[in-house]
Amino acid sequence: MVKKFIYSFLAILALFAVSCSPKHSEIIVAEYGNNDIKMQEFEDAYAKNVGSVEAAKKDSVAELDKFLNLYVNFKMKLRDAEVRALDNDPEIKKELEDYRKSIGVSYLLEKELVEKGLHDLYNKRADELRVSHLLIRTEKISDEEAKAKADEIIARIKNGASFEEEVKANSDDTFSKENGGDIYYITAGNILPAFEDLAYNTKVGEVNLTPLKTQYGYHILKVTDRRKRIPQIQASHILISKKQEANDSSNAAALALAKDILERIKKGEDFATLAKEYSEDPGSKEVGGDLGFFSRRQMVQPFDEAAFNLQVGEVSDIVETKFGYHIIKQTGRKEYASFDDEKQNIKDIFEKTRRKIEYDKLLEQYAAKLNYIANDANIKEIISNSDSTLLNDNYWESELHNNYGSKEIFTIDNKPYSFDSLVSYTMLDPKTANNVLNGTSISNFINKFKEDKVFEVEADKKLSTNVEFNKLMQDYKNGILIFKLQESEIWNKMAMDSVAIKNLYEQTKESYTLPDRVQFLELYATKDSIIENYMDKLKSGTSFEELMREQKDRAETKSYKNELKEVGSNLVATAAFKLNNEGDHSGIIKGDKGFSIVQLVKKDPARIKTFDEARAEVTSAYQDIESANLENEYIARLRKTYEPKVFYDELQNAFKN
Repeated sequence: MVKKFIYSFLAILALFAVSCSPKHSEIIVAEYGNNDIKMQEFEDAYAKNVGSVEAAKKDSVAELDKFLNLYVNFKMKLRDAEVRALDNDPEIKKELEDYRKSIGVSYLLEKELVEKGLHDLYNKRADELRVSHLLIRTEKISDEEAKAKADEIIARIKNGASFEEEVKANSDDTFSKENGGDIYYITAGNILPAFEDLAYNTKVGEVNLTPLKTQYGYHILKVTDRRKRIPQIQASHILISKKQEANDSSNAAALALAKDILERIKKGEDFATLAKEYSEDPGSKEVGGDLGFFSRRQMVQPFDEAAFNLQVGEVSDIVETKFGYHIIKQTGRKEYASFDDEKQNIKDIFEKTRRKIEYDKLLEQYAAKLNYIANDANIKEIISNSDSTLLNDNYWESELHNNYGSKEIFTIDNKPYSFDSLVSYTMLDPKTANNVLNGTSISNFINKFKEDKVFEVEADKKLSTNVEFNKLMQDYKNGILIFKLQESEIWNKMAMDSVAIKNLYEQTKESYTLPDRVQFLELYATKDSIIENYMDKLKSGTSFEELMREQKDRAETKSYKNELKEVGSNLVATAAFKLNNEGDHSGIIKGDKGFSIVQLVKKDPARIKTFDEARAEVTSAYQDIESANLENEYIARLRKTYEPKVFYDELQNAFKN
């Protein structure tokens, strides 16, 4: 009984201990002053530093310990900046505000325009649609007549008329009208965006009830199929050709042969073997009929349709095309890639086909949301009274400014913007300098001003509560504060002590060395007969420099007479360095692309650099040492003030929740 009581008590105690334990994210891993660093903050900072949580999970506890020490130093510096009220510095405030404006719109467009656009396009491209259309062109009739005709056709279809019959009777698309308007399968990103949007928003079997206007005229669409898209398939085929000038009996014989081959395949004979024996496609015959991978619409339609309707390993019936009779076997397929794998391709398509359209839509959406109102009367008055005033500082003395500068041109989010504010803003763009302020330019400037301000205001409103964006801004702010502290505590305190730099050189000069170097002249030729002629002339007393002026195999004379070249693994420089006396020349040196003879000008064997030669490197090393000393002194002062404590044992559990 006593044991039972003890066990029950211990179980309750254990449960109590567990329930009182802090959540993983709330575990304190370090303290400094009255502040602490919790596990979640540490994990977020570490994962960001190494690139991802997955990468962080692979790191050792020793690496986590090292980072935590550095992170505590970072946090103490930020606390020091807070104590010094650096974030109230007007210069820093302005820099932060400018940065927020500069990246706010870009951030908004990346999230609201690009990311949404890419995911929408990716999702669309997962399907392919088979579409038929009826086209009323506007080349020979007015736009109003074409629209009225399209409306009449839609009314008849709504009352039960056959779409396909209406196409045959009325469509101006001669390519598709005899096939009931069928334009085969389409994929998002490969067709007019407006046509694409309507098609992807129409159910299979339905006809759009409002005609679509494009640059080609008015379209009435019908979606006849929707299926998951297979981006590419691999197929093999056996082709028995039709003879262009042959009689019916010859083509009948070709068809009979194709049927015979198909029966043999069905009975188990090898497809590739039969293709090598019978196929009349010279491009694929020798590889067993293999056509490799291809996308939808790359082949003629009957072949394409049959091939894409097969499963891997399946063989088609006989397919007739203008080339002859085909037997097709699907041998592989590529499924639709993941978003990450497909992202660059999707982005390329989006930038080329949809970005401008979606950008304009987003602009008008935000303008409506922010209650953008143009003051058309004032704009008309300003334009009608514009003269030859140039867009420069002289504007502020002009009649245009005096009479109309304060006039409102539009309001956004109930805030008025004047003509002067437009001019001031436009002047910031160097490309507009000295433009004449006339009707055309003013209209263009207003449109650009509206565009920029709408996005700027929307970004400011939307991003003020965006956690990710505010983290980005906080990171930038922290960077500025740390920079100011480093400037104050380290860089401004560093003094270039010339005596100390010279002493450092004396202590470490063995670290500053020069390799073997050589100055030389070179005779070069691409042919051995020419180089041998040079050698004969040298032996006969002709000077080396005279022969160099004669040589024609280099655009410029090859000479290192006035420079020292590192010997290293250079064949020619090595040969020059091996010569004993200045003025000596080598024998013939065979290189990869020609032949050389070199003459020694001067040798400089490996040695320690002089102080003057090493000055820049020693000065840099001195700065590094002084910077490290000042950094250590600063950290020591912070540690004395905040007495940090680091709980390394807790890091055993990091990234394990």
